[in-house]
Amino acid sequence: MVATFSQDRVLLQIGQVAEQSNVPIKTIRYYEEIGLLKSSGRTEGRFRLFAPDAIARVAFIKRLQKLGLSLQEIAEILGVYDRGLAPCTEIKQQLEHQLHEIDRRIAELMTLRGEIDCLLRDWTPTEKASTAEICPILQKHETEL
Repeated sequence: MVATFSQDRVLLQIGQVAEQSNVPIKTIRYYEEIGLLKSSGRTEGRFRLFAPDAIARVAFIKRLQKLGLSLQEIAEILGVYDRGLAPCTEIKQQLEHQLHEIDRRIAELMTLRGEIDCLLRDWTPTEKASTAEICPILQKHETEL
């Protein structure tokens, strides 16, 4: 069912927005709760109504999430857009920051990979368990690192 609002503006029920954007209704409600989406009213049955552009907005939110931005960061970007400005500069800054964070995490993972590789290269199993050490091989290397 498609509802209409004043001046023959077509509005969509929350289920239609969810279906067309391929996002659960619960997520649509949450986005509205935290201010990422705004409903345009409710039906007599109390279903939320949204303008058709809500579908594109949800797609935009999901795209930014896939790029690693938090909902808070997305809210700030949408705030710029909602004030009538293009948020491209803010998006670029966020993506540059995201790229820096990815590089930092890659460096941490490469360090961890090196440590594990070193452990495995020198791995010589022992037959006898010691009461002082749970895994002598691992604990020996702990003091070396």
